Amino acid sequence: MREPTIFHQIEDIYYPVLAVLGILVNSVAIVILSQGKCGLSKCITHYLVAMAVADLLVVFTDVILFTVIPYHFPGTYLETTPALSLLLVLLSAATDISVWFTITFTFDRFVAICCHKMKTKYCTEKTAAVVIMTVSVFFCLKNIPWYFIYEPEYIIDNVPWGGIESLSYYTEAAWAAFHSLSIILTPFLPFVLILLLNALTVRHILVASRIRRKLLDHSKSENHTDPEMENRRKSIILLFTISGSFILLWMTNVAFFLHWRISNLGYYTDPHDPVYITEQSGYMLQLLSTCTNTCIYAVTQTKFREQLKNAVKYPFTAIVKLVK
Repeated sequence: MREPTIFHQIEDIYYPVLAVLGILVNSVAIVILSQGKCGLSKCITHYLVAMAVADLLVVFTDVILFTVIPYHFPGTYLETTPALSLLLVLLSAATDISVWFTITFTFDRFVAICCHKMKTKYCTEKTAAVVIMTVSVFFCLKNIPWYFIYEPEYIIDNVPWGGIESLSYYTEAAWAAFHSLSIILTPFLPFVLILLLNALTVRHILVASRIRRKLLDHSKSENHTDPEMENRRKSIILLFTISGSFILLWMTNVAFFLHWRISNLGYYTDPHDPVYITEQSGYMLQLLSTCTNTCIYAVTQTKFREQLKNAVKYPFTAIVKLVK
């Protein structure tokens, strides 16, 4: 049994609430975006739906199966060694896919805004489908080795229970290389790519805006509205809020890992240890990122808000019609 510290009590409330919220908001996002009535291109819609599905998978695997059920319903078959091993593969793959769908979306918007020659060939529904499938297959295959990391803690009636990391995980060079590759792919390389792509996008926007402003100033037309810049502005707001949210919510986890590796802190000794609290807080914020995108759509996309309002009103209007 865990020691009933204040932080553990917060976790026991936080994770079930996050599970319910994550299922609700991502399911709503999938349904609304899939209808294609939000004024977004099919290419963008493909990426956003894929991101919502990946986030929903993270909620199921990491929040519900790996965290909530073991905490609140101990002793289930999810705690057998094969189940733990399979669950580690699934949640690792879901996390990687969720993160890299954010990267693919960011790159797609970078191409659309900054690379006009590539835009017509790359920013298409077909390309989005190929990219989404490729990323999904790659990370599913990449995470298979995690299945072999655990050894059973004990065996009851020939059934292996629990999971402890095998000795080879700490001694073999292959495991060390695999662990380093996993850390690089998620989240360090995504952090670098998002910051780089957004920096290049901002630079391009500033230059293009300056040029277009000069052209409008020299124009004799009284109508200075610029539909292209308005559409670009909406796309930029969506891009920056999604990527900015990712960076903010993963920052604690990344900063902790870097400090832990550089300072060689070792593992925590008790649940009151600041190292433990910092690590778990970063983990909690990381999982919160699975619920933020729907809120971002609702804030930044007018037509998404309209569809959301219609979805909320629908049960009440249906009841009114039945009564009449």
